[in-house]
Amino acid sequence: MKAKEYLGQAFRIDQRINSKIEQVSSLHSLAIKATSTLSDMPGSATRNTHRMEDIIVKIVDMEQEISCDIDRLVNLKQEITQVIHKVENLEYQTLLELRYMCFKTWEHIAVEMGYGIDNIYKMHKKAMAEIRIPATLQ
Repeated sequence: MKAKEYLGQAFRIDQRINSKIEQVSSLHSLAIKATSTLSDMPGSATRNTHRMEDIIVKIVDMEQEISCDIDRLVNLKQEITQVIHKVENLEYQTLLELRYMCFKTWEHIAVEMGYGIDNIYKMHKKAMAEIRIPATLQ
């Protein structure tokens, strides 16, 4: 695994967590719609009487997946932090942390660090050359 792929894993996990959170929100909305409406009209004979229960089970399952993903993300960020801190240049460390731990855009990093975007790209290339992924993490 290349350094960029390794460092980019946290962003992908974070994206999946956010996607699952949106799915849970959607399921919550669906659960609200699934609650019975008081009406004088008789219900359908083929109606799924367990619809609300099914939705709640899906919500609980999805929330458990989110919890597991968050645990993986926290562990991965700890590993990535250790790898980044092995880079000797503090500017490179800051750049790598902003990009791969805080998920900042190149433009935001350039402004925050007080460099032009071209300098940030050059610094990133040099910083990536110093990244050493331990064999146990590959």
